[in-house]
Amino acid sequence: MTSKELDTRFSELLLTEGSDSVGKTNKLEGQGSNDDVQITCFTEDLHDVTFHFQIIKLTKQIYVWIGCNTAKFGHLYAAAITRPNKTVAVTPVLGGTSDNTGSGIARRLVLKTGLNIIVACNIPKDSPTLEVTAERKLFEKLKSLGYIKPRPEGLPVSSAHN
Repeated sequence: MTSKELDTRFSELLLTEGSDSVGKTNKLEGQGSNDDVQITCFTEDLHDVTFHFQIIKLTKQIYVWIGCNTAKFGHLYAAAITRPNKTVAVTPVLGGTSDNTGSGIARRLVLKTGLNIIVACNIPKDSPTLEVTAERKLFEKLKSLGYIKPRPEGLPVSSAHN
């Protein structure tokens, strides 16, 4: 796609807003239904901790950011289903060598959605309770948005959140 075509595509996008019970969802709509980009942001106060969430749904992938008490970016992980054995591969993109908090969330999101996942989070690595709490809230939101689908055939069953 050339730069001119890209500029034309961006100018064709429309921004619409809809609100839900917990946060705000914005939808960028292109001409085709597969071109839709949905952005959802919300904040939750759980266990004396403030979690900030941003979910960006693209075609065949989801980007998730989880901020714990701050708007700090944190470590970035990418996860996807591998072929031919349909297992989930997770890799750190930024940071994450000694901290696997986001990698576990990314892996379980792939298992639940069947989509490629990018996760950025700054949940402290020594706080598994915070990780579980944030992940449950994220899964609830993804389910309410319709992003969690029935498990595809042949995909392993996730041990968490079934």
